[in-house]
Amino acid sequence: MSFISTGVEYGLHCLLYLAGTSAGVREASVRDLAEMQGVPVDYAAKLFTRLAKAGIVQSTEGIRGGFTLARPAAQITVRAVVVAIDGEKPLFDCREVRSQCALFEQEPPAWATRGTCSIHAVMQVAERAMREELEKHSLADLVARAYSKAPASYGHHVVNWFADRAANRRSDRQA
Repeated sequence: MSFISTGVEYGLHCLLYLAGTSAGVREASVRDLAEMQGVPVDYAAKLFTRLAKAGIVQSTEGIRGGFTLARPAAQITVRAVVVAIDGEKPLFDCREVRSQCALFEQEPPAWATRGTCSIHAVMQVAERAMREELEKHSLADLVARAYSKAPASYGHHVVNWFADRAANRRSDRQA
């Protein structure tokens, strides 16, 4: 099992579209975001509920309703998305195994359990480094990386895909 859930991956991929392209996708429905990524709609809706509670996205009402980023993509860190979706959870849960050595007849001697467990200490350093690294990268950074690989026309294709979906929804409601 991975430390960071698949939901974080799905959420970040969906947020890349709300972070905008050179052509300007800024708002989209959860259904469209889910379908664009091949994510179950109900699952994406749960992710966006968490993202909204964390103040990362906000919902808009009406026929053209959907979600937008609640603040600029440069101000949304990868760590904020991880925490919004997965919550704050430790990387390692020390079980104090060191106190259970078969050589300790009744109670472990004080020297055996003094201070932080050396294994736990290493895991704490690793966790701190991971959190610091996730804090260094913003949604805007991810967008720049993703779109640097794509042909220049890709952004326009994305915008058109979302616009067509929204237009079809409006025409379906008017019929």
